Amino acid sequence: MSLKESLLADWKKSMKARDRFTANVLSDIRAAILNFEKSGQGEADDQTAMEIIAKEVKMRRDSIVEFKKGNRDDLIKKAEDEIEILFQYLPKQLTEEEILRIVSSVADQIGANSMKDMGKLMSAVIPQVKGKADGKLVNEIVREVLNR
Repeated sequence: MSLKESLLADWKKSMKARDRFTANVLSDIRAAILNFEKSGQGEADDQTAMEIIAKEVKMRRDSIVEFKKGNRDDLIKKAEDEIEILFQYLPKQLTEEEILRIVSSVADQIGANSMKDMGKLMSAVIPQVKGKADGKLVNEIVREVLNR
């Protein structure tokens, strides 16, 4: 079953169970995938769908930062709950330690040892962590490794 089919099946289940919150989150994701397909970029395969879901997670994380500034605990909780639902459709997320191991290993392989090598290191690391880690966190860890 493809990711799009899985999203549809889970959306139907949540509608039958009258779980409006989950149904709305899944509907938003399905709409984002449909918008991608209608934009003329072709059919969204599982990898593309995961990238779209990861973007949605990032948008919600960015919103949480703003909600914290505005002391909107209700919206923070809602966004966190939405992220939990979205994580069900993404690969298991890497821990900081796992990302650090990957970055250190790749840095040793390509000989990256200064901030001048950041672009080269990021371009080598991203394919290994794509969809499994937040890009901002990866960037921070790469900077940390290169500043040693």
